[in-house]
Parts: sequence; structure tokens; C-alpha cells
Amino acid sequence: MKTLKNKNILVVGGSSGIGLSLTKMLLHQEASVYIVSRQNSNTNLPGLNHFPMDVTTEDFSGLSSFLPEELHGVAYCPGSITLKPFHRLQISDFLADLNINLFGAVKTIQAALPALKKGSPASVVMFSTVAAKAGMNFHASIAAAKAAVEGLAKSLAAEYAAVNIRFNVIAPSITDTPLAGQLLSNDKKREASAARHPLKEIGHPDEVAAMAAFLLSENSGWITGQVFGVDGGLSSLKPL
Repeated sequence: MKTLKNKNILVVGGSSGIGLSLTKMLLHQEASVYIVSRQNSNTNLPGLNHFPMDVTTEDFSGLSSFLPEELHGVAYCPGSITLKPFHRLQISDFLADLNINLFGAVKTIQAALPALKKGSPASVVMFSTVAAKAGMNFHASIAAAKAAVEGLAKSLAAEYAAVNIRFNVIAPSITDTPLAGQLLSNDKKREASAARHPLKEIGHPDEVAAMAAFLLSENSGWITGQVFGVDGGLSSLKPL
């Protein structure tokens, strides 16, 4: 099995939730990890390089100088959960979801691309949602933004296959992270969320991060342009 030892990996949104779990896994595999996040919390891990930045801002000029000359992987982890009836959604809601989920990913990849080309073979992992595949009430804005992420990844996978930069997407269902805190704020909500899934559980950040670590490694070297549901079976199973 190939490891990520001595590989340079950028994790955007690496100080919380799935991004933090992934960062810890990468460090355990002795990768050199560069994280971008708004806050400095949880970024004092040994061997970690931290760059404070809000991906919703326009200025990405400092990111290129922060990155090493060669990058072997990028994980873009920021996300949002905007749940409203469609008639209450404003254009500003759609723009906010697109800004953090799609445009932030676009700007990150463009900034990292020269280093990814030098580090090829390389891998980029982005995050969608189960709601992009399985229609769900009140998910119009976030599902639209994440579907755009899936389209972006497939297009880039085709465009950069010739230089061996792979692009894949993970589409989780609800996962026990700070982002989902309001949806899992008491036992009743947690039980109801778990019951919706064929496996009768909500996701754990480590379970999703493990898939991301695999896709960043050369063990997945023949996989590109794919969307993987890590969702307790919600997107594809209907047990009788």
C-alpha cells in the first residue's frame, strides 16, 4: 500500500469538522500538511503549516506564496447548510452558497494548479452533498451549489487527465460536525436524522475523512471524475 509520507497536501477548511479529521489522518501518515482556514483554532498540531484566510474573499494572492513548490493533493472542505422553503430563498442565499462551495473551490484550484502540475501525479478532492443526487425538501440552494461542484470536478478531471491530476468528489449525508450542529442539537433530532438512513446512523467525520485520504493517495491512482456517496445508504437504498 502506498502512503502519503512526505507528500505535500493542501487542506482548505482544515481546522474543523471533516477537514480537521482529514488533517489529523494526513499528519499520522507523515504527510506535510498545509491548511487554510479563517480561525487559528485546532491548528497547533505538530508539522502543520497554517495560512489564515476566508475563502469567500476575493483576494487569494497570498495563497500561492504560502504553498510549497510542489503539491501532491488538495482537499477543499468548506461548506454550508442553507435549508429554507424555496419561496423564502433570496438570490443572496444562492450567491452565498455558490461563493463558499463553488467559487472558493475554483479560486483555490487556480491558485494551486502550478504546484499541482509540478507535483503530478496529484489529486484534488471536493465535497458535495447527498441532496445533489437525492431530491430533498428545502435544499434548493445548497443542492444547486453542490451540483455545480460535481460538474466542475468532472470537467476538470477530463481537462487535466493528460497531466495526471485527478479530481473526485465525496457526497456525504448529515455528519456530526459543527456545521451540522443545529440539525443535531438534541437527542430527538439526532435519532430522527439517524432513522432516515438505511444504516440508522449519522455520519462521523473520520468516516468521510478516510475516503478523502484514500482519494488523495496514489492507492486511488486509477480513479478520477467520480462522485462517491458516503451517506449511510441514503442516496441509493430503500430497504423494505
